[in-house]
Amino acid sequence: MDKTELLLQELADAYGAPGNEEEIARIMRRHLQPVSDKITFDKLGSIIAEKRGASDAPKVMIAGHMDEVAFVVRGFTKNGYVQFLPLGGWWGHMALAQRVIILTANGPVIGVIGSISPHILEMDARKKVIEVEDMFIDVGVREKFDAIKKLGITIGDAIVPYSPFTVMTHGKMYLGKAFDDRIGCAAVIEVMQKLAKAKLPNTLFGVGTVQEEVGLRGAGTAAYMCEPDVAIAIDVSPAKDTPGIKGEATEKLGAGAAIFVYDAGLVPNAKLKQLVIDTAKKNKIPYCLVTLQRGATDAGRIHMIRQGVPSICIAINARYIHAHTSVIYRDDYLNAVKLVTEVIKRLDKKTVQGLTQS
Repeated sequence: MDKTELLLQELADAYGAPGNEEEIARIMRRHLQPVSDKITFDKLGSIIAEKRGASDAPKVMIAGHMDEVAFVVRGFTKNGYVQFLPLGGWWGHMALAQRVIILTANGPVIGVIGSISPHILEMDARKKVIEVEDMFIDVGVREKFDAIKKLGITIGDAIVPYSPFTVMTHGKMYLGKAFDDRIGCAAVIEVMQKLAKAKLPNTLFGVGTVQEEVGLRGAGTAAYMCEPDVAIAIDVSPAKDTPGIKGEATEKLGAGAAIFVYDAGLVPNAKLKQLVIDTAKKNKIPYCLVTLQRGATDAGRIHMIRQGVPSICIAINARYIHAHTSVIYRDDYLNAVKLVTEVIKRLDKKTVQGLTQS
């Protein structure tokens, strides 16, 4: 594996349910410390790496969220099966029969989300999607098995998917959990590394936010600390190049950096959007334009902080997000990193002022 693959593997395989992102923050801190002037944290746990440029202003914030869609223990059956609730947006079909890790005070416990064999399901039941709240986790139970005493599992413990990072046969296709949004965290690190020796016309904040999947929470507190003049969220976008999706897909693996032009939380600043598109064209960076009817990114929270912040999301197309395993294409990630890097270089005081002034 090369440097990029090792970074993606380290971040994707780490555990970071919403509210439990400490392991991811430690990884980001280790990589960001050598290329930052200062590392701070907001009081929710978001990590903020500052790189001072030739000028204190404008302040530019780039952010990837450290949390992943996960679950939390809510109780137990009398026989020791673990009951749980979702952390983030799950569809029942995505979770059944998948392996998970329960993060207890005594260490990780592996289990599987139980499902009833189709051999004993009634026909009507086969057609229904089971709600996550009605599922259970089998940690190797037998009758009257006390999961609390035997394994140390308690109500409130975080539960994360188990799906190790894998380089697929293609070579540039990667499979793994938590690409939403460890790929954004990796991009923040790589952008900061690429700009470590650059004389920037701004001050740059590379941020790993917490609790995005449960309401864009860390983005708000981190942005309040950074007080950015312009912001870029780096996230994933659902790829539409799989069977069952209607119409011709532009949002596909291999399409390049994905530029959000609309989602449920943000209509991006029009001039910033055009600047990003022009930068991609000027530098011959492949890109596609993305709209998302449901769902939002950290940019949706950042753009409403204080007096308002011109914001946009630059993303990486990914198949099967909000599931145990996703698939991404390496070149899309590298093009997103390059695009964010080149946009930052152009964000001087006059350009940023022009984003909101006629």
